[in-house]
Amino acid sequence: MPAPRPRNVFAGPYLDRASVLRRDDAWVAAALADPATRYVPVWQSQSLLRREPEPAAVLLERAALADAGPGEAILLGRYQGTTCFAVEWQAPMPALPPAAEFADLRLAAWLLPHDEAGLLAYARAMVYWRARHRYCGACGAPTRATSAGHVMTCTREGCGTESFPRIDPAIIVLVSDGERALLGRQASWPAGRYSTIAGFVEPGESLEDAVVREVREETAIDVAEVEYHSSQPWPFPSSLMVGFRARAGSTRIACPDGELEDARWFTVADIAGGTPGLPPPQSISFRLIADWYLEACGRRLEDERGARLWSAQR
Repeated sequence: MPAPRPRNVFAGPYLDRASVLRRDDAWVAAALADPATRYVPVWQSQSLLRREPEPAAVLLERAALADAGPGEAILLGRYQGTTCFAVEWQAPMPALPPAAEFADLRLAAWLLPHDEAGLLAYARAMVYWRARHRYCGACGAPTRATSAGHVMTCTREGCGTESFPRIDPAIIVLVSDGERALLGRQASWPAGRYSTIAGFVEPGESLEDAVVREVREETAIDVAEVEYHSSQPWPFPSSLMVGFRARAGSTRIACPDGELEDARWFTVADIAGGTPGLPPPQSISFRLIADWYLEACGRRLEDERGARLWSAQR
């Protein structure tokens, strides 16, 4: 039996979401009044963490939010035995605890323990969703938060439409012809950076069909034997990345839809030598490449000092 695959950053059973308690108003009120409850602040889509002595998420007591003008708290669940809520910090840059700072989670997540990165990602995703559902999509009336922040309910009598947190499913795939991996780059990326092929799933489309379509649209490569690999929550802003491996059915590359500036086949030797620059280690894209690399040559990509990652830090 193969060894269990390591879970991706942001993924995993890192908390009890306590979903059955969201509609228990008495329980939620008691949790908000409990001095042991902790809050995960989000300020301008950034997350609060400290760098020293070890990188870690910073969870706040209610008193620390007194002057921050936070919006309504969103129940996240029970994290390491403590009830946690997310709050959007609406005031200007607040006074912070010693050694703490707000940072872009996309860049900082790989520094954190997996469970803490997942908690911050969950909070960021919920704050983003609610900020964009302040008005009813059916009639335009203001909405109010219900179910401990997990439902936005229309306030207009006779409507009452409920909006629930949403995610945007996207496929991401490592295509190989056996000896090489297919990677592409967007024009906006720094020179030399390449990644696996990805794209959003369209209505009425299966995940496997989306893999075939996206690869063909972006690279003109036909694929076969599409196989699920793993998934990763990606709250930038609200995606679920569904990872696949696929075998190439053709090898001649073109970029017909203009989504990619370039796409190429890369060998193990190319990657070990630093060409191309690879995605950051917290991404499922890196995990897809790393697993293919290990299978192809028996060496861990993380141990290849010549390999070049998007982040300068290892």
